Amino acid sequence: MTPFCAHFDPDLRIAPPLRVCSACVETGGTWVHLRQCLTCGRTGCCDLSPNRHATAHFHETGHPMIRTAEPGEKWRWCYPDDRLYEPDSGADEGVAM
Repeated sequence: MTPFCAHFDPDLRIAPPLRVCSACVETGGTWVHLRQCLTCGRTGCCDLSPNRHATAHFHETGHPMIRTAEPGEKWRWCYPDDRLYEPDSGADEGVAM
């Protein structure tokens, strides 16, 4: 197993993600998939969406990690380290890929 990066924290202290991208709702935009910031809990749209609000949030704040907000998915992404974490045998903490 590859070691976790310095930004990875298995102990999440945020509320569940929203089912909408609030920034898209405010502007009348649309989204494809949702992502949640693991620092502040903000839910934003993915990079396949026209506005890419989750990545924009990272660039604005420097908050390093997101997780998928899609039902049935359990992965995390670290922007600074360009690293994907996927669950290992059902565990939420994941393994580095």
